Amino acid sequence: MSSIIEQVDSLEDKISKLLDKYSQLTQDKASLEQQIILLKEQQSKFSSEISELKTTCSSLKLANSMLGSDQYKRDTKLKINALVREIDQCITHLSQ
Repeated sequence: MSSIIEQVDSLEDKISKLLDKYSQLTQDKASLEQQIILLKEQQSKFSSEISELKTTCSSLKLANSMLGSDQYKRDTKLKINALVREIDQCITHLSQ
């Protein structure tokens, strides 16, 4: 009989430990899910910031090329030619 009681006590201890471990894992999971949400928000912010910075960089390159920087002379000429073509197309449409 005492053997059965010892086995039951042992099972109760194991079940108690398992329940404690389950509770701890549940808390860890909730914490990790919160961390995932925060990291996704950060990623979204960083992505939009990168997009803004790329746009700014592109605008700065264009402004630099319009100012006639030696580095961007070719780009400046191409941009001016493109603008002239657009103006010519607008004039053609207006004259029709």
